[in-house]
Amino acid sequence: MRVLVTGAAGMLGRDLVPHLAPRHDVTAVDLEVDVTDPGAVRDCVRDCRPDAVVHLAAWTDVDGAEAREDEAAAVNAVGAGNVAAAAAEAGAALVVPSTDYVFDGRKGAPYAEDDPPAPLSVYGRTKLAGERAALARHPDGTRIARTAWLYGAGGRNFVDTMLRLGAEREAVDVVDDQVGSPTWTRDLAPALEALLALPPGVYHTAGAGAVSWAGLAAAVFEEAGLACRVRPIATARLGRPAPRPALSALAVTRPGAPRLRDWREALRDYLGEVS
Repeated sequence: MRVLVTGAAGMLGRDLVPHLAPRHDVTAVDLEVDVTDPGAVRDCVRDCRPDAVVHLAAWTDVDGAEAREDEAAAVNAVGAGNVAAAAAEAGAALVVPSTDYVFDGRKGAPYAEDDPPAPLSVYGRTKLAGERAALARHPDGTRIARTAWLYGAGGRNFVDTMLRLGAEREAVDVVDDQVGSPTWTRDLAPALEALLALPPGVYHTAGAGAVSWAGLAAAVFEEAGLACRVRPIATARLGRPAPRPALSALAVTRPGAPRLRDWREALRDYLGEVS
């Protein structure tokens, strides 16, 4: 297939593009295509003539979005709609990654694909708006791929931060009242490719299982052989602008959907490469 990947220079793109390249004709674009400009998006898609588009371009600064909602919405909501409209015009399949932050975390159990979203933050609201815009503009071709707590080579992420702090300090404070599904971008890449062959709709594509941020930090230290201790704290102590869901783990319930391996197994392999 001819596959167009937007936002290809980001952390996920750096794993997705090499994964796709051996089997597909991949065009990777990043900031040179302004996804908030419908004309620029249309021209890019027309030039590429893709069979499939994986739309990775996104505003991912969760706290920054609280003060810059218009900018976050332009990228996450308007941008997704622009790409979906161009993909529909080209007759291309579309995959749009989204986030566990479309949920409020009050269910008390992992979220299924058809659970009602209720985002707490501007980031979550703009990503949900992007889901809806893509599905509305290209209903017969859009697959939404909700994922969570991404880490991988070539991008700022929690796991790498803990590796650095664990080597520098005897103890770190980490929140213990947020629980989610850590996901290695290397594992997510083949799942996104697999969605291209599945029916349109909403899918959950995150590492299997769930853990708190404090538990994830402890696992990083254990797997990397670092003596650093984790001191669990409450989220409220951090005073961050954006509220986060308390329990936003994602369950996979759709038949035939790709299932990622357990988060701890993936973490072990990632750390084996980078530490």
